[in-house]
Amino acid sequence: MDKRVKFLNTYVDALTMEETLEKIQEYIDNKECVQHVVINAGKVNLMQENEELTNIINECPLINADGQSIVWGTKILGNSLPERVAGIDIFTELVKISAERGYKPYFFGAKEEVVTEVVRKFKEQYPTLEVAGYRNGYFKKDQSIEIAKDINKSGADILFVAFSSPMKEFWINEHMNIMKVPFAMGVGGSFDVVAGKTTRAPKWMQKCGLEWFHRFIQEPKRMFRRYIIGNLKFIKLVAKNR
Repeated sequence: MDKRVKFLNTYVDALTMEETLEKIQEYIDNKECVQHVVINAGKVNLMQENEELTNIINECPLINADGQSIVWGTKILGNSLPERVAGIDIFTELVKISAERGYKPYFFGAKEEVVTEVVRKFKEQYPTLEVAGYRNGYFKKDQSIEIAKDINKSGADILFVAFSSPMKEFWINEHMNIMKVPFAMGVGGSFDVVAGKTTRAPKWMQKCGLEWFHRFIQEPKRMFRRYIIGNLKFIKLVAKNR
């Protein structure tokens, strides 16, 4: 892709949200089997220690900047991105497009009551939406192949996987050849936001790159290592590479 820029040991596609969505629709319409990924400071940190994760991400034909930190980091290191393209925004926009264009999404992950509520809310919001299927994210490893086969049988055009990283990247990569879904993406904690279990930061915090802080104050103990220690690690990494 001609708009791809190098960032540390990975890449980012210098695309707007509109350009990203157009590209995804091309993948779906052409029935390609594409794994999509978004990167943020936390994922970049993981990639410094995990070669397998790095290889999976770098093989993805579409990589978006999920965090404002990536936009800033690329600029500091001499490249520029047109804007942040957050995973949760891609996710919700793709559900809307699915209702309009007849794509069938499959929702996989989170607790049973959360994924059920996600499907209910989206079907209420978009009455024409045809859901291929859904499943909670609690399963044993030996059930994975059967789940992948079920996703394949569902005829899904899009797969949304709500696991944490790097599990979602590994799982999609490992089972893509069985699922044969035109487009698969990890959406992390997005199901919890849509279901109303957690809230998203106000627009001004998103624009200022403080969405992480909004998430941190909701669960400070659980998120301390990821955001406080993780963000410092990311800043040091960018500074060192500069």
